[in-house]
Amino acid sequence: MKFLERIFEGALWNSRFVIILAVVASMAAAFAIFYIATVDVVYLIGHVAHYADPSLSADARKLIHDETITHIVGVVDGYLLATVMVIFSLGLYELFISDIDEAHGSRTSSKILVISNLDDLKNRLAKVILMILIVTLFERAIKIEMAGPLDMLYFGGSIALVGLALYFTHAADAHGSGQGEGGEKHGE
Repeated sequence: MKFLERIFEGALWNSRFVIILAVVASMAAAFAIFYIATVDVVYLIGHVAHYADPSLSADARKLIHDETITHIVGVVDGYLLATVMVIFSLGLYELFISDIDEAHGSRTSSKILVISNLDDLKNRLAKVILMILIVTLFERAIKIEMAGPLDMLYFGGSIALVGLALYFTHAADAHGSGQGEGGEKHGE
């Protein structure tokens, strides 16, 4: 019976390697998003070249300006999303497969791969997703036309909620860092 148990537990433990599919797919998605955002930058530069044309009217110049700002915000959004995919991919690998030996000799890894459990991975992803939401709000806010005081109130409320979300994020970080790792282990 011990023999069957050992075989079953070995197969069960090794089934974690299915995570490699998610790691590779997430990294491929990150590369795809980086590619798309970079191509958007190349086309953006091509459109901006017309901005200095002296024959443009003020309205046409304003249109190019507004579209450029919107596209830049979209590019930032794309790069942030690609970053989420890289963090997710590296985090999954570190949590389920193995530590990345190459990263532990690097000073940069301490900024990226401080992921010791799923909660750490979720927290890192949540922060980047919050930044994506803020950038998306900014992108939409550029296009908003205020028709009345209620629109201004809604817009002000959305800015206040963003500020509140950032405040709570930083407050949670300060509370977590003051607690130390010993406080986390008691809850596990």
